[in-house]
Amino acid sequence: MPKKAQKVRDKWKLKKWVTVYAPPSFGNATIAKVPITDEKYAIGRVVETTLYDILKQDPQHYSFKLYFQIDRIEGENAYTIFKGHEYAREFLRSLVRRGSSMADFIRDYRTKDGYVVRVYCIAFSQGRMNSSKKHDIRLIMDRIVAERASSLSYDQFVQEVVLQKIASDIYNEAKKVTHLRHVGIRKSKLVSRPKEEKQEQKPLEVAQPQA
Repeated sequence: MPKKAQKVRDKWKLKKWVTVYAPPSFGNATIAKVPITDEKYAIGRVVETTLYDILKQDPQHYSFKLYFQIDRIEGENAYTIFKGHEYAREFLRSLVRRGSSMADFIRDYRTKDGYVVRVYCIAFSQGRMNSSKKHDIRLIMDRIVAERASSLSYDQFVQEVVLQKIASDIYNEAKKVTHLRHVGIRKSKLVSRPKEEKQEQKPLEVAQPQA
């Protein structure tokens, strides 16, 4: 007798949809709706959006990509922590112009509440910069970011990073060194969280499934 055809399970029917929310520092804005099969595998998933999708104000904010990591799930709601941001490639390319120089600086900073964040600063001059001026600008970048990180909580710090408040402070100091046309924090990345928080969250930190 011929074998009976096996029923093909519809994997999409087995999934449930959860609404992903930004953390309070970004107004608990709705980021996306994502399908999950198992809550424990969804913990740690990173969801991408733009600053415009969060604030819905300046169209230029489409050039800022934001990354949020799912930290916990309650029912049909997924709550996140800020994982980092970066300039869109097209925006970064548009800043590079012939006849000008670039000074950049990368370093890890610890916030007042113990989070470690990698910060990528960048500055473009109107004309050519010699190595001495680049060095002076990097010192300004390092000093200002270090001061802000040590005096702010993680939530406060990443707000000032993403909204370019810290970049504005750098510009106001660095313009005394040379004529600048752009200063920004082109990228940030959460490197580590406080030890005590990691211990509390440990049961939730499950490795992501292979793609």
